[in-house]
Amino acid sequence: MKSKLIRTATVAMSLDLLLKGQLDFLNENYNVIAVSGEDNHLLQVKEREKVNTVDISLKREISPIKDLISLVRLFILFKKEKPLIVHSITPKAGLLSMIAAYFARVPVRIHTFTGLVFPSKNRALQQLLITMDRMLCKCATNVYPEGEGVKNDLIQFKITSKPLKVIANGNINGIDLEHFNPENISEASSQKLSTSLGIETNDFVFIFIGRLVADKGINELIAAFSKLSKQKNNIKLLLVGPFEQEIDPISKETLLEIQNNLNIISTGYQEDIRNYLDLAKVLVFPSYREGFPNVVLQAGAMGLPSIVTNINGCNEIIKDNYNGIIIPIKNEITIFDAMQLVLEDKKKLLFLQSNARASIEARFDQQVVWKAILEEYKIVTDNVYK
Repeated sequence: MKSKLIRTATVAMSLDLLLKGQLDFLNENYNVIAVSGEDNHLLQVKEREKVNTVDISLKREISPIKDLISLVRLFILFKKEKPLIVHSITPKAGLLSMIAAYFARVPVRIHTFTGLVFPSKNRALQQLLITMDRMLCKCATNVYPEGEGVKNDLIQFKITSKPLKVIANGNINGIDLEHFNPENISEASSQKLSTSLGIETNDFVFIFIGRLVADKGINELIAAFSKLSKQKNNIKLLLVGPFEQEIDPISKETLLEIQNNLNIISTGYQEDIRNYLDLAKVLVFPSYREGFPNVVLQAGAMGLPSIVTNINGCNEIIKDNYNGIIIPIKNEITIFDAMQLVLEDKKKLLFLQSNARASIEARFDQQVVWKAILEEYKIVTDNVYK
């Protein structure tokens, strides 16, 4: 009889998008149960991954009463199911799952840090979040940073003294190289999309994919592109992602530029980004902080070099002047310079493009990551029974 493995995330979208295919793979060796608030994403996980799911609502924001209710529900679930492993991702799910699993006496309690939230917060909130992360780690048996940058942050802020190991080369799910493969993209579908967006054959297309918020460097990106588009003809900037003005607003000037600049095309959130990547030449991703950004992996697998900021994850995927360009954060001038460089130096662009997919294939193949996670489960569970 297979042992039970419970995977938790604060919102079901994380289980659906960040762990796509992984739960189905793990289900061959464990009886996997996915836990998060029930919505279309959790239903998608149940159907696609062929795993059991449990609806327990978890709030991203700090909400003492609701958090206590969620904690009790997790504890009851763990006592009932008696899993061998509880493995959480995302901050709130990590804190509540590890505490509940500790008191439910779950043998193996794993949390993966995909990034740290507190470095960008004010001092009072930062101290509270640090305390929460330390409590999470105290209740966990094993702590895994998603990448070397996250590992260094955990050490720097003294979040835990437990051993920290990056699985494989980092990233929690790897990249599906067959799915994100430019050779498998229909030329007709890309042409249809190009026409619908008003992109001409000779246009040079930059692309950003992610939430359109200040924390992703959108203000600086738009300022840099606005300047570039006044100097260069036939360039476009594709913005693929939702606005979140209520959470982390971009400036009014940035919003107006996006609305009024005919060379900026904002598409909103897109379920399948491959055709959008197929239209582009370069990904520009000037984020302030990340854990290990999937979009940089996805762009690389599609043959695109990336202009990224020198932050965790990005600087582990991109080797400067090899498969992309690394620039400082919060600096519209360096964004402009990097975009201008790849636009004008065709030899440089071709070199970066030639290395883009190969660098992802060599280090982040999804099957390699999944097998490494499964092997890690076996190692930690063997230690329990020694």
